[in-house]
Amino acid sequence: MASRVAWASIGVNIFLSLLNLAIAVASGSLAVAAEMIHNLVDLVASVAVLAGVNISERKSRDFPYGLYKVENVVAVGIAILIFFTGYEIAKKALFAESQATLVNGWVLAGVVLSALVPLSFSVYELRVGRELNSPSLMADAQEYRAHVFSSGVVFLSLIGRLVGLPLERYAALIIVVLIAKTGWELLANGMRVLLDASLDTETLDQVKAIIKAEPSVTEVRSVVGRNAGRYRFIEADVALRVDDLEKAHLVSQRIEKAIRDQVPHVERVLLHYEPQQRTHVCYAVPLVDPDGRVSEHFGEAPYFGLVTVRLADGQIERQELLANPHLGVEKAKGIRVGEWLVGLKIDEVLLREDVRGRGPAYVLADAGVGTRIIRAKTLSEALTEVFEPSPQGTDEIVEH
Repeated sequence: MASRVAWASIGVNIFLSLLNLAIAVASGSLAVAAEMIHNLVDLVASVAVLAGVNISERKSRDFPYGLYKVENVVAVGIAILIFFTGYEIAKKALFAESQATLVNGWVLAGVVLSALVPLSFSVYELRVGRELNSPSLMADAQEYRAHVFSSGVVFLSLIGRLVGLPLERYAALIIVVLIAKTGWELLANGMRVLLDASLDTETLDQVKAIIKAEPSVTEVRSVVGRNAGRYRFIEADVALRVDDLEKAHLVSQRIEKAIRDQVPHVERVLLHYEPQQRTHVCYAVPLVDPDGRVSEHFGEAPYFGLVTVRLADGQIERQELLANPHLGVEKAKGIRVGEWLVGLKIDEVLLREDVRGRGPAYVLADAGVGTRIIRAKTLSEALTEVFEPSPQGTDEIVEH
């Protein structure tokens, strides 16, 4: 797709160059001649875009991270060509001798056409460039936008000539300013990527939110990213609730898939993960009522008590009572309750009911949430039982 658009850009520039050449010869206008030079430089740029797109898609053992940045190099090259174009036009505007200019309906119609063609093509090329996240196509489209403005300035200068106002030199200098602005934007954006500047804050925040949504993640320590050509590279450092290497790998795969599904143009996701270093533990206990009586059932419990305990000294830092939002569900109630608790970032569930081999157990285990069988009948007794286990060893911890 990108190559086809690049070939089309070459065709458009050839047409515009010939059109402006014919208008310049017919009218003798300095402004039109400046626009023709602009077209010729853009023709060279379009060829560079095509080469950059083709090279960036190649694979090479010498470049294991890809040749994607070739597109950014092309964008910088286009910017330099744009500056050169501005210089040539400014030189003619300031130092060239005045010439007689012929203005008629055909000349004006040609200038209007030279504005409409790049306007139409720039809309198409910019849309495709954004879809593909191609910096070279977007840079080329922006350069076509500059043609629309510059052709408008040429048209006004010719109208001025008709009414006796010598505006061509000023029109040419206005074109130089527009060209310089476009060139600077392309150069700045291309150099940011070549120097490995960070992805924009909005994208990094989106990636961070996706990682945090994974139940097994307890902490997102850092998220960084960069562009290379049309692609994005993302790296994150996270802490996981699971300590089993195989489970951690599955969690990593889930996170990577979620990032690729929700963030466009991601080429690589690199996750550094390690087990959580716990300073606190959050327990969930199914309750019969707000008074703290422990329920005999998991999914049927009307309430759940959530208690966050500091491991250093066993002190309770937070305690809250939540109503079971899935109490009225008829099917897969236990599984939904398990998913709800996982979303609350629970570390361990204290139960009087053994759920091993059932749906809730698998949901909890996949997220690294442990379950423990207790004999206590109240919430306070359950916490005492956890921190002061029975000497007979009646507590049973279900490992994850």
